[in-house]
Amino acid sequence: MDALTTNAAEPGKGAGAESSGWFTPHTPPDGPRPLHEAGGGTAPSRPVRPIRPVGTGAERNTDPGPARPRPGPPQDARGPRPHPEAPAQPPPTPPPAPPPTPPPARAEARPRSRPESADAVLIRRTMEEIAPVADKTTSYFYALLFIRHPELRELFPAAMDSQRDRLLKALLTAAEHIDDAEILTEYLSHLGRGHRKYGTRSEHYPAVGECLIGALTRYASAVWNDEVEGAWVRAYTAISQIMIDAAAADERHAPPWWQAEIVSHEPRTSDIAVVSVRPDQPYPFLAGQYTTLETPWWPRVWRHYSFASAPRPDGLLVFHVKAVPAGWVSGALVHRARPGDVIRLGPPAGSMVVDHSTDNGLLCLGGGTGIAPIKALVEDVAEHGRRRAVDVFYGARSDHDLYDLDTLLGLAGRHSWLSVRPVVSHGHGEGGLHGPLPEIVQQYGPWPEYDAYLSGPPGMIRSGVDSLVRGGMPSQRIRHDLIEELVAAGD
Repeated sequence: MDALTTNAAEPGKGAGAESSGWFTPHTPPDGPRPLHEAGGGTAPSRPVRPIRPVGTGAERNTDPGPARPRPGPPQDARGPRPHPEAPAQPPPTPPPAPPPTPPPARAEARPRSRPESADAVLIRRTMEEIAPVADKTTSYFYALLFIRHPELRELFPAAMDSQRDRLLKALLTAAEHIDDAEILTEYLSHLGRGHRKYGTRSEHYPAVGECLIGALTRYASAVWNDEVEGAWVRAYTAISQIMIDAAAADERHAPPWWQAEIVSHEPRTSDIAVVSVRPDQPYPFLAGQYTTLETPWWPRVWRHYSFASAPRPDGLLVFHVKAVPAGWVSGALVHRARPGDVIRLGPPAGSMVVDHSTDNGLLCLGGGTGIAPIKALVEDVAEHGRRRAVDVFYGARSDHDLYDLDTLLGLAGRHSWLSVRPVVSHGHGEGGLHGPLPEIVQQYGPWPEYDAYLSGPPGMIRSGVDSLVRGGMPSQRIRHDLIEELVAAGD
């Protein structure tokens, strides 16, 4: 699961508010929902304490009515009974769903217009408390989820990699931005729409909220009290409702996923392939955006890939895929996929699109397969027929890794407004440009009348943004979709 999926009481009500349940969505979309994937964890070997109900102290002293069996030590006439021992072999952890897209760096850098709310202060204090024990918090969170809701376990893949903490990170990321409605809405709406492809159902929503509170109660015990709990319940309520509403709105005009047949598979290097697919129905997207892909060989494992072309009349979609070590999806797409195979696509996402209302030039930095969305942007400008200066810096480790250079040079030969400069960090690159990509770009600056677009490894994006800002470019004119969790997973 790449993000939060639980809703609490009605917006505007905190802990202690009357509702139909602790985290009960009040506007769930109609019909069945695919269960989104979550990272998993192993059950702790010691007994699991029950999560105390969310609400005020008075509410916690009242009978909450029938509830699911809890993993805490139940009581009977003979006193406490020990919790059953965890299985000798813990359940395998499911592979993560695609990571959440963090709020854009340019938005995070925006100064606060007002002081933090009281809830935001309490939430930040909680996050600081659990930071040193994040791994334990994550493991406990998933242990609670699967012990309390064993019926969910069978909906996850059998194996799991090291990125099982994505869901908890997404929850904490959203909570950290609880005071910024603009960032929060954009971030969570994307996640809510994207979760439709996992089959999320409204009755699964309470599980995540209860287990989140349980994990925080245990590992933030030094700061946890009724006031902190109330802040998290209110934050979680707002977070969940945004996602539910976005999914419901998206359901009215888009399917949860698209089937797509591979029509061509062109190896470019030993570990890079250009893959073209034909969706089973129209797939609307913008040049510069990305989507998520699932292969038939690894069900419920989704990975992000950018579109390598602008929308085409024939409806084909093109992706550049680099196989990486232990990359389940990337390895399958590069080494196993063939024409005729059918994959699934999630909805398009991303804000790295061209603003066609301005005549500003485009400064494009593409590193490795990050050149794919840059190529799409170039095609988009060409299709609009406006002579806007576009300067592309194509970075790679060596000449051999500049796998799409000939295509870009061909575009430059047809369009006088396009300049393409290959840059290599090792050896001597074609055209004589050698060194870190951001430093080379800075040497050709400044870029006063340009909007910048960056795509590639997170280190390149971070250093590129820093370099451009130091060179005088306003941060609001720098666009990128930095998916650090995705790149960290290496797939």
